[in-house]
Amino acid sequence: MRYIGGKTLLLDKIDNAINENCSNIHSIIDIFAGSVVVSSHLVQSGFQVISNDILYFSYVIQRCVIGISKIPSFDKLKEIGIFAPLEYLNYLPIDKTDFDIQKCFIYQNYSLGGSSRMYFREDNALKIDIIRLTIEQWYLDGCINDDEYFYLLASLIYAVPYVANITGVYAAYLKFWDKRTYNQIVLKEIPLRLNNQNNYCYNCDYTALLKIKADLLYADPPYNQREYAPNYHLLETIARYDYPKIKGVSGMREYSQMKSKFCSKKTVEEAFETLIRDTNCNNILISYNNEGLITTTRLSEICKDYAINDSFKLYEFDYRRYKNKIPNETEGLKEQLYFLRRR
Repeated sequence: MRYIGGKTLLLDKIDNAINENCSNIHSIIDIFAGSVVVSSHLVQSGFQVISNDILYFSYVIQRCVIGISKIPSFDKLKEIGIFAPLEYLNYLPIDKTDFDIQKCFIYQNYSLGGSSRMYFREDNALKIDIIRLTIEQWYLDGCINDDEYFYLLASLIYAVPYVANITGVYAAYLKFWDKRTYNQIVLKEIPLRLNNQNNYCYNCDYTALLKIKADLLYADPPYNQREYAPNYHLLETIARYDYPKIKGVSGMREYSQMKSKFCSKKTVEEAFETLIRDTNCNNILISYNNEGLITTTRLSEICKDYAINDSFKLYEFDYRRYKNKIPNETEGLKEQLYFLRRR
């Protein structure tokens, strides 16, 4: 999944920073889990991971990828003759649905079937609704357990970007149909990260997790004024399927309670100070970049204020674009890792 500030290309640097500065690390909090790339990698590396994000769709992915301890068996679905749930959902007929089309929220609000918005072609919008409603009905009827519910829901979330009429985020849709939108949405199996650890997943503001004890806190907060909630509002709505009040050209859901202090120049210093001061972890590793809302000098000063002796280290790397893994044309843009051992 394409995600603002995704850390796929920085995983080896994160590993190196942890290995260079820490010993006997067993548990790590990923407090802004996002697309779950880092949490997934850490779990695969054998750590116990406590992941969190204020966005519910991120929690759904967390809960599936690192929160499931064994491959779902779907035993109760088998009792009613459904032996391959993903295949069953992929082939659900949209022309013979038992669901009231007026209750199909995506079709009614994000396709030309019921609105002027062009996020999805009508067949895919309706298929998203039917799949989502079917998963929810299975859960309410007791046909799937919690792990199976989040596995199927995460499969849907992962599938949506491949048919969405967007350039990368959901703050706006294209005014012409991109070729990807002509594909039929297809749910696929998700590789789970099974590491025999008790991994935990949360969906809350970062401050609620600061008292949790772990060996290391990894934080990848927003860098600029781009709030994540409006940029991923559609994934949030599909995950929650809560029939929200929406507004504007993009059909945005309300997100005032999800705004981040890291996205404002007025509050970003306070947010970092709170993060570093109040965490119950002795080791802290922060991802940022040198063009963020807080300067490298100021963030370094805050880290040093709370660091033991000379434990503070700043690592900088040339920024690499997602697709071709080569340095960005933006001269001087650096990815950063701030490490400190807290006093």
